[in-house]
Amino acid sequence: MYIKEFEVRWNDLDANRHLANSAYITYMSHTRLSYMHENGFGQAKMVEHNIGPVVFYEHMFYFKEVFPGKPIRVSLQLKGLSENGMYFQFLHNFYDYNGKNVARCEMMGGWIDLKERKLRGLPEELYDNLNSILKTKDFKILTKEDTRKFGQIPKDI
Repeated sequence: MYIKEFEVRWNDLDANRHLANSAYITYMSHTRLSYMHENGFGQAKMVEHNIGPVVFYEHMFYFKEVFPGKPIRVSLQLKGLSENGMYFQFLHNFYDYNGKNVARCEMMGGWIDLKERKLRGLPEELYDNLNSILKTKDFKILTKEDTRKFGQIPKDI
């Protein structure tokens, strides 16, 4: 399993003096990008294919507070991937210094063509790299419908 460790810094805290929601989001993003840079998704490769990742949603679940002074570890697992790699879903777990699971996040995203500004599938090489991440037990092949399961834009907007 891919895991990244972080030092909980003063600026990662909120008014309640525990890890802020924005820090969880930052740690997850850093974990994903670290994995990608280490596994064939470096900046040169992204520029070559003119693509970038976009986030559709991030659903956080908090179990226990995190305070400064001890490191926190963030895991990355593949929860879903479309057949062409256009859509992906990750599961992140957060562990304290004792290995206790203190939070979890399910996130879904896709790949955008930076010139066309439209979603697109991944080139085979990048698809294979992404598909090699440790998968969750409930891994599934994603479809466009999976990206819409948490609501539609209301018609009155």
